[in-house]
Amino acid sequence: MLLKGPAWIFTCHKGFENGLYDDFPTEKYRLKIIVDADACPKSVLQLTLETGAKYDVPVITVASFNHNIISSQHITVESGSQEADLKIINITECGDIIVTQDWGLAAIVLSKKASALSPAGIEYEAERMTFMLEEREIKAKFRRNGGRTKGPKKRTAEDDARFLTTLEKIVSVKIQRKDP
Repeated sequence: MLLKGPAWIFTCHKGFENGLYDDFPTEKYRLKIIVDADACPKSVLQLTLETGAKYDVPVITVASFNHNIISSQHITVESGSQEADLKIINITECGDIIVTQDWGLAAIVLSKKASALSPAGIEYEAERMTFMLEEREIKAKFRRNGGRTKGPKKRTAEDDARFLTTLEKIVSVKIQRKDP
């Protein structure tokens, strides 16, 4: 895959999290932002594209062919269940930034040492993922049994501001540290 942008090239250790990174080979990677564009609010997509341009970091959008996404680096997948998520998992590398509201996808990319950010501007933390996934399962079980849960609140300007602040913080820290 050809990525445009500066040489934000970092070293990433490949291997298990056992503290013995010297024993594992390293691999170079280029910082990129990947957007799960299937259910991404348009304002978040626009803010992400603008941030990528500002910091000269490539932004890749992934969505099924049922969506009309305007992006210079867009990947279209089939409309099957989880197709976009699987593609994102396959192209995610250590240090990447993933924008998604899917908690399961966030958990997987965090395990690949990528950063994950919700459209609400909340950075996912590996330490909280087990709790979040358990909560998701409890709510899904409740709905399967006929219960109703509240949907998301209407998006506000404050949500956009929080998202932009968090995204820019993550990008600038990664660029300054030059490591994942």
